[in-house]
Amino acid sequence: MICEKDINEFFKNEKPIIGMLHLLPLPGSPIYDGQGLKKVIDRALKEAEALVDGGVDALEVENYNDPTYFPNNAPSETIAALSIVAHEIHKAFPDTTLGICLLADPEGSIAIAHSSGAKFVRATFFTEASVDVSGLALRKPHQIMRYRKFLDPSIKLLADVHIKHSAPLAMRPIEESAYDAAYFLADGVIISGKHTGFATPVDDVKKVRSVLPNYPIFIGSGTRKENVKELLEYATGCVVGTSFKYDGDTENTVDPSRVKEFIKIVEEVRKNK
Repeated sequence: MICEKDINEFFKNEKPIIGMLHLLPLPGSPIYDGQGLKKVIDRALKEAEALVDGGVDALEVENYNDPTYFPNNAPSETIAALSIVAHEIHKAFPDTTLGICLLADPEGSIAIAHSSGAKFVRATFFTEASVDVSGLALRKPHQIMRYRKFLDPSIKLLADVHIKHSAPLAMRPIEESAYDAAYFLADGVIISGKHTGFATPVDDVKKVRSVLPNYPIFIGSGTRKENVKELLEYATGCVVGTSFKYDGDTENTVDPSRVKEFIKIVEEVRKNK
């Protein structure tokens, strides 16, 4: 089983911070404007620059603005578009670790990662059948991990547990679900709040840490400058999106000053570790 030391080496830092790139609507989305990918790429590159200059350790590209999401297999047009955008980001920032989150299709994410040069994926569904806002999500970890083995075993997989905007079909304690995700070879788990931008309960992180003492645990939502120190006492790192936006609003663009202010606090945590 992978340990925190391994994932720190992968991200080239302790307490790694992954900055989210919430893409504009992609082709096929109900709110896509039909104008092609240039605007999507331009905004993503501008936000990526703000995140990298601000000191994040990695970037995660996500089709956040494509409601509603496909609960299992994303369509061809979404995979094609996200691959192109991710490639452009990797080309512009080749030294920054890049990740892919194709909602809600881990195998599609792996394909995009391999094609674009990304090094990790976020599997929003991995080990449990879940009732999602888009329908019933029935992921099969044996298929996901065999597909990774077939295409590119070097790609890391971070698996959400009790993912936001949904609930497991059979609710179990979060620590049991996390333990199973680790058992089925995820390279880390992600613990989140109920919705995007909602704070992740510290008690949930403590419970998971109690059964996975040396395993990578990431915070998936609601990390702010006010709570990051407490969360990083138990968590390996954080995926941060909303907190980096102007006024802390998920729908806004990245605010460079908020990124730098947040990373400054994380650097204090690293020094005192």
